[in-house]
Amino acid sequence: MTTHANEILVLAATGKTGRRLVRRLRAAGETVRAASRTGEARFDWTRPDSWQAAVTGASAVYLVAPDDPAPVNDFVKQAVEAGVGRFAVLSGRGIEHVRGGFGEGMVAAEEAVRGSGAEWTILRANNFNQNFDEDLWHQPLMSGRLALPIGDVPEAFVDVEDVAEVAAAVLTGDGHAGQVYELSGPRGLTFAEAVETIARAAGRAVRYEELTPEAYRAELLAAGYPEVAADALNVLFALHRAGHTAEPVDGVRRVLGRDPLAFETYAARAAEAGAWS
Repeated sequence: MTTHANEILVLAATGKTGRRLVRRLRAAGETVRAASRTGEARFDWTRPDSWQAAVTGASAVYLVAPDDPAPVNDFVKQAVEAGVGRFAVLSGRGIEHVRGGFGEGMVAAEEAVRGSGAEWTILRANNFNQNFDEDLWHQPLMSGRLALPIGDVPEAFVDVEDVAEVAAAVLTGDGHAGQVYELSGPRGLTFAEAVETIARAAGRAVRYEELTPEAYRAELLAAGYPEVAADALNVLFALHRAGHTAEPVDGVRRVLGRDPLAFETYAARAAEAGAWS
């Protein structure tokens, strides 16, 4: 049996997962409120006066937390009071091992929905394939060099389309309440292997270079990153070096009944679409 939400509020609706989720839900006939600072419905974590209009009339929420954990609990309370009965929370794989400096908003979102009295499902995702072609590592790849402090620890990169499809399933279907789904791709690749795969697909010379955490931080600061962001990224890579996200997991298959998209397929499609041209 499938339950149809009256209206599904999608936060960060212009972001990587949000815009794909909005598209999927609307294609399936769902009524969607696409919310962000610049989206169709205005929503700003730093402006609590923007929350009420966003949550009123919504029965389910796709929750993408801000970096700052402070407003999350109040928002979840307000949403439940307004009639929201279901949350799907985007979180990060291995987040339970992180202490300070990274992912505090995600941790706060997990805790807030668990204590909310509403149905909740948590989606803990690996690094996205699309980090290579949409933002984080796109410019370094275009310049011919991606340099990170990760070593030869693999990462089971997950495709954002898979994450969006899982989110759509848990927001509109039954049987997912109280579940924590870990979402990864079908196998782990080292960053060097991922860069090699992209270089081959794109037909361009790109090399991977290993950095110490200190050298990585220095490069980020030189590129204009704020100190807090540089430190957060170093905490993230420490999590990866510890191996918490290295092995593939079965969350995509558990929800969708199929294997997740392979990194090679992602790279070929992105290259064909001109991602690294």
